[in-house]
Amino acid sequence: MFFDPVYLLFMIPGLIIAGIASMLTKSTFEKYSHVRARSGMTGAQAAAKMLASAGIRNVRIEAVNGFLTDHYDPSCRTLRLSESVYASTSLSAIGVACHEAGHAIQDAAEYKPMYLRSALVPVTNFASTFSYLVLIAGFIFQSSGLVLFGAILFSAAVLFAIVTLPVEWDASSRAKKLMVRCGIVSASEQEQAGQVLNAAFMTYLAAAISSLLTLIYYLFRAGVFGGRSDD
Repeated sequence: MFFDPVYLLFMIPGLIIAGIASMLTKSTFEKYSHVRARSGMTGAQAAAKMLASAGIRNVRIEAVNGFLTDHYDPSCRTLRLSESVYASTSLSAIGVACHEAGHAIQDAAEYKPMYLRSALVPVTNFASTFSYLVLIAGFIFQSSGLVLFGAILFSAAVLFAIVTLPVEWDASSRAKKLMVRCGIVSASEQEQAGQVLNAAFMTYLAAAISSLLTLIYYLFRAGVFGGRSDD
């Protein structure tokens, strides 16, 4: 059987949450992308000032193509900001840039959850890809044993999504505190920039919920929760 109606019972809630989170992030970013910071700093300047305040001077800041493709690469200590953030003076841009600077500060402070997430990347990539092959085989041959094995492999992706939550929350918390302390934004502006970060965090929360629901479905199909067991 290639389609299971029960799958929709597990997936629809996750898709709805993910859709709402995505729309909230885009609409909030768009809203405050038209509000200029009183300091007149660009996203790149804000990130640089925040890093300097933490005594970090060995992190490069680069512009990259794409929309909200911002990220910090700990392997080469490079903070990459998207076109809509790097040179923009909006509160949205500053919020995102300071969040990414927060990741660089985590790296310098040897924040353990961040290191754990980085270590999970290759494991997650392999396990996720291989899990789908095993799961497809399990469904085709109606083997609950293979489905269970695939679910165990897929759990690496769930673990990664869960570990990501404290990493992202902590980076935003650092950004919210330091952007005011460094004079990048005022207290009132911080509340607005913080709304962008809060909305972005919802996308990570939605991803974690969706992956967890998917794992529960696979375990259900394997008979762990009394679902269909074909062996």
